[in-house]
Amino acid sequence: MKNLITVFLIFAGAMACVAAGDADGVKTLLKKQAADWDAAICRKDKAAIEANIGEGFRHIDPHGELSDGATFLSDLLSPDLTIDPYTVEDLEVRICGEIALLSGTTRMTGAYKGKPFKSHYRYVDIYHLQKGRWVVINIQITRFRE
Repeated sequence: MKNLITVFLIFAGAMACVAAGDADGVKTLLKKQAADWDAAICRKDKAAIEANIGEGFRHIDPHGELSDGATFLSDLLSPDLTIDPYTVEDLEVRICGEIALLSGTTRMTGAYKGKPFKSHYRYVDIYHLQKGRWVVINIQITRFRE
């Protein structure tokens, strides 16, 4: 059994290296993962949102305020917040070894405490390959002036 576990760990590590070296495959994987995460955020799927948040996560909001993963998750799951389904425009994925930068623009609508909102912003999500999985470790959002 111990040998089987060792073989599995070696195989998993090798697959992570292959994935990191296959830029097109990693880009496709990250685009899907990011789209799935956006959908999970809209439907407030705590487990799916949480599963994409890596160790050391932080969020920098449009006002420069910093929050950690627990606060980010709590804010998203607040019953006061509703986010309508949205799409990302101009998505770009850049791979830098075990780090990936996903950036684009989004027009988001929803409601906070019953009051409708809309925002248009540019963002960068930084993903890191941790324990063989890509997870987001940093998000920064900058609003456009409208």
